[in-house]
Amino acid sequence: MDLRKQQRAVIDALEDVKAQDIKVFNTAHLTSLFDRVVVASATSNRQTRALANRVKEKAHDLGIDVIATEGEETGEWVLVDLGDIVVHIMQPAIRQYYALEEVWGGKPVRVKLASPSTPEAS
Repeated sequence: MDLRKQQRAVIDALEDVKAQDIKVFNTAHLTSLFDRVVVASATSNRQTRALANRVKEKAHDLGIDVIATEGEETGEWVLVDLGDIVVHIMQPAIRQYYALEEVWGGKPVRVKLASPSTPEAS
C-alpha cells in the first residue's frame, strides 16, 4: 500500500479517538528501518490504549501488518510498529521528557485533511 495512504489511515485512526498534537516526521533520510514516525498525545492511560487499538484495527482493516506493539501494560507510552510507519502515543509529560520531535527531525511532514475534493496526505 502507498505510504501516503498508510499515513492517512494512521492519522484518521488517531483522530477517531481524539488524539492531540499529532505530528508526522519523514525519517527516510535518517534510517532504512521505517519511513515515517508519528507522534501523538493522549490524556490518560485508557486513551493511549484506545488510540493504539484503533490504529491496529485500522491497519488490520487495510491489510497493513502490525509488526509489534509495546507499552500497552502501563499506557503511558504505547508504540505501534507498522513497518513503514512507527506510531508513538504518549501522555504529555512523557512526550515532553523524551522529546521525540527533536530526535526524529525538526520539521513535521505537512499533512492535509482528506476529503473527496482534495488529495490525501502529502
